[in-house]
Amino acid sequence: MTELPVVSPVPSSHLKKPDWLRVKLPIGENYKHVRHLVDQHKLHTICESGNCPNMGECWGAGTATFMILGNVCTRSCGFCSVATGRPGAVDWDEPQRVAEAIQLMKVKHAVITSVDRDELPDGGSTIWFNTIRAVKALNPETTLETLIPDFKGKKEDIQRISEAHPEVVSHNIETVERLTKQVRIQAKYWRSMEVIRTLKEGGMRTKSGIMLGLGEKEEEVIQTLRDLRDNGCDVVTLGQYLQPTKKHLPVQRFVHPDEFASYREIGYQLGLDYVESGPLVRSSYHSEKHVIPGYGVDQWHKEKS
Repeated sequence: MTELPVVSPVPSSHLKKPDWLRVKLPIGENYKHVRHLVDQHKLHTICESGNCPNMGECWGAGTATFMILGNVCTRSCGFCSVATGRPGAVDWDEPQRVAEAIQLMKVKHAVITSVDRDELPDGGSTIWFNTIRAVKALNPETTLETLIPDFKGKKEDIQRISEAHPEVVSHNIETVERLTKQVRIQAKYWRSMEVIRTLKEGGMRTKSGIMLGLGEKEEEVIQTLRDLRDNGCDVVTLGQYLQPTKKHLPVQRFVHPDEFASYREIGYQLGLDYVESGPLVRSSYHSEKHVIPGYGVDQWHKEKS
């Protein structure tokens, strides 16, 4: 890997966002339409709860990433702005409401994620199954990506997702092995890898995501890409970590776009099928393209020729 321009690590309070992290304000009729549907159907979106920088672009295009099982998480990850606490009761009508909202939006591709519900015996996997089936029943032409938690590594809960047959199942590794305890306090690096392996063995197209700027080293990022490949991951996204509040982990550095481009190159060289890598990339960004086997690597080969 060639030497790349980087920003020296300094306390996050002194870091100034570079120009490449500027985003457009949410505007337009499509944005207003999605806003109305989300409010009308009392839906949660990770776009809002996660303070996603691409919310304006995605909602303006008429798409949103729905978050099921409430908006309170049982885990307290150091990077995440979703509220932590004691979740409310499971809403068994939620699957149908999500399916109806997707139908009203008339989207060709939808993304669904959830908070962690470690207090539930099945981790929420039954609601997950019901939601996927409801969306498929009402929207048979819509492709679906599901961004799932680790379900504490319980295979029966992970396999329940495979049995519902979404087009893509994603589980984010988030960071390198060395930083996992700090970044994902209740999660485990190799347990997440096993989740991906179990999904792949269940016939799923698999996906994961990595945040950069938390203090990881170049060789650690490359090793994480290798580990994901070795455990059956098809699609990987890499994006810049942005500190949600002062209570969250500080940004150690802003990673230059050239470095993101280099990781994309390395990912394809390692044999990954699709690599989405850039400062503003988030797990669901451009996810409609991640459904198609061979699309990413074919585009990469065309660029090289």
